Amino acid sequence: MKPTVLIVDDEKNIREGLRAALEDRYETFVAKDAAEAARLMQDVPPDAVLTDLRMAGEDGMAVIDRALKLPNQPVCIMMTAYGDVDTAVKAMSLGAYWFFQKPVDLRQVELVLERGLKARVAEKEVVTLKTRLDRKFALGEVIGSSAALQRSVEQVRSVAPSNATILLLGETGTGKELFAQMVHQASQRSKGPFMAVHCAAIPANLLESELFGHEKGAFTGANERRVGRFESADGGTLFLDEIGEIDATTQVKLLRFLETRSVERLGSHRPIPLDLRLVCATNRDLPQMVKDGKFREDLFYRLSVVPLCLPPLRERTDDIPLLLAHYFERFAKENGSAAPKLTPEALAHLVRYSWPGNIRELRNTCENLAVLRAGRTVGQADLDPRFTATATATVLAPAAGAAGNLDRTQNEKQLLKQALTAAAGNRTRAAELMGISRRTLHRKLLQWPELDPGPEPA
Repeated sequence: MKPTVLIVDDEKNIREGLRAALEDRYETFVAKDAAEAARLMQDVPPDAVLTDLRMAGEDGMAVIDRALKLPNQPVCIMMTAYGDVDTAVKAMSLGAYWFFQKPVDLRQVELVLERGLKARVAEKEVVTLKTRLDRKFALGEVIGSSAALQRSVEQVRSVAPSNATILLLGETGTGKELFAQMVHQASQRSKGPFMAVHCAAIPANLLESELFGHEKGAFTGANERRVGRFESADGGTLFLDEIGEIDATTQVKLLRFLETRSVERLGSHRPIPLDLRLVCATNRDLPQMVKDGKFREDLFYRLSVVPLCLPPLRERTDDIPLLLAHYFERFAKENGSAAPKLTPEALAHLVRYSWPGNIRELRNTCENLAVLRAGRTVGQADLDPRFTATATATVLAPAAGAAGNLDRTQNEKQLLKQALTAAAGNRTRAAELMGISRRTLHRKLLQWPELDPGPEPA
């Protein structure tokens, strides 16, 4: 569709001349005064407004003021007579995009309109992406309802508004970077940058320069000044992953930053004050490294002002059905295919599996199945052997006094309970998680009425 342009001028020749010049590329509307323009803006919200300043009744400033209060602000351009430039400049300070002195150059009007509309589209895309980012890393968007996960979420909610340094602890693949991003998005620094550095991925001899920057000539090959990650994160959050891998020299400089809130580039002795939030993460046993002399004790205590331990997936098995469904849908959408469905037996094996690689391993498994079994049913035989090889050893423990492992009926009952919990009592969603029909789920609830969650949530 053509962009819409509203032309407002009390001189008929001018507004009709502008309409004739623009109507090949734009859907044009004309108004003879501010009142008529107000009615048109309500009926057809414009993409751009081109208005005269001086008109009978309300002037062009009133037109621009109303336009900028629309939900989707249009590009506003003012036309003025000689001597009204100060007023036009004032209009730009209030949000107008441009102004022209009469008589206007039609070619210049077309160029400014085109440039302004392109800028408007770009701004909308940025806002859309920012909204998606905020939603993606919002605390309420965490996948899972297990008590272990919710404890971690509540801790983030409590500490995010502060400026305290946070140390995220947990096994590989438990989502430490995701939680660091959630801390950032829930903090007062969310408008600032989020910088992530994986310390183990950068050679030790380059890490100091990468973090703190360097001056030209600081060392061989330093041909120009480099701004480090600390400076780049000023006003926001810096996430240092695998902090247990940094060498002694970098540990000293990191400790100095925590004490002075400033850094010095390599080759310079001038401190650069910074205002940023530091979040660190490790899967190493830092207290043991301190005992072994491999990590500074004073740095450890400065980093762990607020330690948050993220639970491994084996401690939040109630979340596994929901995570599987989430990633199946995600990868199916990315590949333009239908999501696979798990049989109850296959789902039971995946729930019982210990997931040593945690969320990262589960996500990769889902991507594999979403590609290889797109739109089809995934049975026990379709799973990688690692999921079924230890089924007997990892089966859910029997009730006290019971003999042997749980049989299939007991496994299915436990699976149904987990699916209903993950789906927050929504029967349709629980049936999807189990790979069965809603009617089948209804029959199973009749068989085990103690699992019936009652009326579905609104």
